[in-house]
Amino acid sequence: MRSAKVSRNTLETQINIELNLDGSGKSRFDTGLPFFDHMLDQIARHGLLDLNILAKGDLHIDAHHTVEDIGITMGQAFNQAIGDKKGLRRYGHSYIPLDEALSRVVVDISGRPGLVFNCEFVRGNVGQFDVDLVKEFFQGFVNHALVTVHVDNLAGDNAHHQAETIFKAFGRALRMALELDPRMSGVMPSTKGTI
Repeated sequence: MRSAKVSRNTLETQINIELNLDGSGKSRFDTGLPFFDHMLDQIARHGLLDLNILAKGDLHIDAHHTVEDIGITMGQAFNQAIGDKKGLRRYGHSYIPLDEALSRVVVDISGRPGLVFNCEFVRGNVGQFDVDLVKEFFQGFVNHALVTVHVDNLAGDNAHHQAETIFKAFGRALRMALELDPRMSGVMPSTKGTI
């Protein structure tokens, strides 16, 4: 089973994550950030990942450390759970609309961290959540999952919709990239022979 349990404890945050890459979209979140919990749920449901996240952070300062450290810890769990990468489709992509908003996310389980993030949110906050932290989450994730992710918000005039299409598309792109290709059984999906 491709799964992992990872904890990260710093002076700023205490994060515990349980991840099953071959799940059914079951999730449980307690981050102290309701909008972010809603976004994480999009990843789990659309990626068919079982994902439990318990986080306590210095929210009296702001949400930055909590969101970034969840990205880091989730990336570590992903990297641990993915195993040797043999037989993976490796690449995944998804376009997701929500009313007027549209986002595209492309994932490469490459062994190389990289983030290209193109989104100009129409406002700075969704409720109390600072939308600048969306990029911080993905940066933490790619740095520790060792994947390349391209995020493009192509349309939207509602910041909630913009963010939600990004997280849904990320879940769908991950799901595609994580699939085991029966034609690649036991084969590394790289001409280098390693990822």
